[in-house]
Amino acid sequence: MTHDSTEMAARLRARLAAAPLWPFALDLYARPGVEAACLRLQDEAGVDVCELLWRCWLLHHGAVPDVALEASLAEIRAWQREVTAPLRRLRRGLKARAARCEGVAALRETLKRAELQAERETLSRLQDLTLCDQSGPLSAPHPDYEKVLAETLKLQKKPHLSTLNSLVACLDPPRGPR
Repeated sequence: MTHDSTEMAARLRARLAAAPLWPFALDLYARPGVEAACLRLQDEAGVDVCELLWRCWLLHHGAVPDVALEASLAEIRAWQREVTAPLRRLRRGLKARAARCEGVAALRETLKRAELQAERETLSRLQDLTLCDQSGPLSAPHPDYEKVLAETLKLQKKPHLSTLNSLVACLDPPRGPR
């Protein structure tokens, strides 16, 4: 890594630290069509929404995770699999009963808050991993970022690719690396 690329990575990490992932994720998720696109990719293609929002945050700032950073995601993915996903399954499983029983509805709301807190923890871990100087370097996005993102997320079906493209179109234009 040259002095210029080290300096560029430091400036990028400083810019990312000044624009935290959680507020970015909340803002993007609230945009028209984004929630539906995220949930469709989650339910139909097995995409982790937190990881998708993290990748969108990086893209917005003109970066993508490098191979070393990608390799560091195993612990975060385990958290999602072992903590967040079971909370989601429980919450969803209680939907019908919650409509008929006030106590179950209250429990379902508690699970919903716990699931959101687990997702917030995931996003915090993703941000910390990204900002850590020991993490893998960040690089500039490939010109065909949607294609690279689709490959990374293992999306192959046309409807999923279309959903991904519509989600990426909701992003503000990426700022190139500085």
